Amino acid sequence: MRAVVVTTFGGPEAVEVVETEVPEPGARQVRIKVAAAALNPVDAGVRQGVFGGAGKRIGLGWDVAGTVDATGVASAWTVGDEVVALDYGMVKPLGTHAEYVVVDTDAVAKAPASVDAVHAATIPLNALTAVQALDLLEVTPGQSLLVTGAAGAVGGYAVQLAAHRGISVTALAREADGELVRSLGAARFTSGDEGGFDAVLDAAVLGGPALARVRDGGAYVGVIPGAGPAAERGVRVGTVEVSADGARLAELVRLVDEGVLTLRVAETYALDDAAKAHARLAEGGVRGRLVLRP
Repeated sequence: MRAVVVTTFGGPEAVEVVETEVPEPGARQVRIKVAAAALNPVDAGVRQGVFGGAGKRIGLGWDVAGTVDATGVASAWTVGDEVVALDYGMVKPLGTHAEYVVVDTDAVAKAPASVDAVHAATIPLNALTAVQALDLLEVTPGQSLLVTGAAGAVGGYAVQLAAHRGISVTALAREADGELVRSLGAARFTSGDEGGFDAVLDAAVLGGPALARVRDGGAYVGVIPGAGPAAERGVRVGTVEVSADGARLAELVRLVDEGVLTLRVAETYALDDAAKAHARLAEGGVRGRLVLRP
């Protein structure tokens, strides 16, 4: 099968498409025939060597939508099931940017019925990150939440999920994205420096400047594990490290089918054009996800 990997670190030119053996599922695992897989900034980080792994062949891709193709012992899934899943891991020999991928059975959820595989592939990593960050913030209905990077993939999901919970959401984004973030459910939009929020979800990775917008005794959560700013003024500071959670992913799929979550695809690329997709991501300004199709 074909798979997207890096064997040396660098820019988009480091991305390779190689032929490799089809992986076999073990106990409590499933093999998914990939229909679509989103490209995320973390893939660029892996490609650049941010997470280590020098001298290894590293597979790229965390998100997948496709069809169960084979199952190991004690799997809860059946061949032919249409599913989505998160394949967690910074340095792994194969990722989801491939024709087949093996994941743990409890990382899998039934695919949404209301969208195609390309759109479904944008759910797992970004929506799970958003919902798990909101859980860490412990924001309650009626409290105020600032979401930085609200026009991005994680930020956009966070705005919609928080608004759905009855939280008053202010979106921090560029002026040009004001209409977009309001359409996602933000009650207010800002591109300035206002503060005093009960909580901040820092999807834009602003760090200290985002923390400064939290009221004394509030809460801050960033999206890069272990890279949050130092706590001050009694503000509870944390970061989210996304985890594969099929049950939680199924809840997010339900919200997609109910029309609560909007799935945004910017462009699609053939698997063989993975390097071109990385180059487009590096240009910036992408609204929605770039998605690879084998």
